[in-house]
Amino acid sequence: MKDKIDDLLEDEALYGAMAGVSIRHADSGEVVYERNAHLRLTPASNTKLFTGAAALETLGPEYVFTTELWTDGDMDDGTLNGNLYLRGKGDPTLTAKDLASMAAFLREQGIKEIRGDVIADDTWYDNIRLSDGIQWSQESEYYAAQVSALTVSPDQDYDAGTVLIRVSPANKEGQPATIEVTPDNVYVEIVNRTKTVKSKKDDELKVERKHGTNTIIVEGPMETNEPVSESWIAVFEPTGLVSELFHQSLVKEGIRVQGSHTKIAETPEEATRLYEHSSMALKELFLPFMKLSNNGHAEVLVKEMGKFIHDEGSWDKGLDVIGTEMRRLGVNMDTVQLNDGSGMSATNFIPAHEISQLLFQVQVKEWFPEFRRSLPVAGNKERFVGGTLRDRMQGTEALENVRAKTGTLTGVSSLSGYVTTKAGEPLIFAMVFNHFLVEDVDEIEDQLAIILSEHQYSIRN
Repeated sequence: MKDKIDDLLEDEALYGAMAGVSIRHADSGEVVYERNAHLRLTPASNTKLFTGAAALETLGPEYVFTTELWTDGDMDDGTLNGNLYLRGKGDPTLTAKDLASMAAFLREQGIKEIRGDVIADDTWYDNIRLSDGIQWSQESEYYAAQVSALTVSPDQDYDAGTVLIRVSPANKEGQPATIEVTPDNVYVEIVNRTKTVKSKKDDELKVERKHGTNTIIVEGPMETNEPVSESWIAVFEPTGLVSELFHQSLVKEGIRVQGSHTKIAETPEEATRLYEHSSMALKELFLPFMKLSNNGHAEVLVKEMGKFIHDEGSWDKGLDVIGTEMRRLGVNMDTVQLNDGSGMSATNFIPAHEISQLLFQVQVKEWFPEFRRSLPVAGNKERFVGGTLRDRMQGTEALENVRAKTGTLTGVSSLSGYVTTKAGEPLIFAMVFNHFLVEDVDEIEDQLAIILSEHQYSIRN
């Protein structure tokens, strides 16, 4: 096995690059192979292994996020005399349908008019929207969505703080394409610069949000027979989108609002809670979080841990919690640097040895089954099973055998998780590659995992 891995790591795609590999026996924790295992490397989304383990340990698998309705007034004959507060507490799975249910609840309580403002409260977390790892050029990308304690997701992937843009070709050439926004709202402005054509050359459809605004520009050609194009675009100040959608829901329920619906403020201590919506349990959220490598979920969990432990929903406090929990799990945090929870930061540094150490230590935790279930499964085509590994390692011994977290940034790739050899021995592996110039090194990662899967003898051979 050692010779095969050594040969693999001499692949020309890794010339001039750095490779850190650590392989352990899953039962004993004994290191059976390592290459630059103590070298601090940027792990990309393997960072989520640390965030996820800390969240399960700190918050617990049954933890839920809530969104609440409060008032500082009283109800008299169908009129709410006072302000209504929509208080977010970090739920990244909140949808427009949930907001509609809240409005319906108010109508069922007999409320027909609100003689005050409808105020959004996102103060559960601080007002820093982007982690250190996000660059300005990524601000409209779904994977770099702003973090707010009051945010909304367009679908069941739960990319909170984004809208889904669907672009369809027109029936006639020369006409602009049809654009649909989910959830439907007027918070974002769509600028349609598309054109339906018979055939196109190199030009591609582009969907981007203009810097510092909620103006989304859609431009480029679409062929008449082209399938619908889908893009998830991060909005600017996601709290405002929730306010807009909730106001729409109130209007649909026939509830009049005399005051403003665009204010953002903290719910007063003397207010009365009217309603509480709960998210799915954390163990269920872990499926879209880890299987699809959802960056927004990771950063919400960081802030939630900070709020839960230190009563401050910030990156600083949340990362402090992760560090504390990792030390308790036997990870040497003196050689680790974390600047976010998702792995977007190029200044996260983790040795492969500490990743494999974490994966070994968590096996004794009560929540380990949920942690393991959340890892992508090699070659399984089911999106919420195979996740980011659903198209990899098919037709090999690694199929349905390897469970591992992927990670990708420009010039960065990682894969770490669990595998059972052909001899029936359980192994833990962690591999991190930095500074390669080829498009990706997925094939090298897959081959290493396959070598482990195919090993027929005692792992020490």
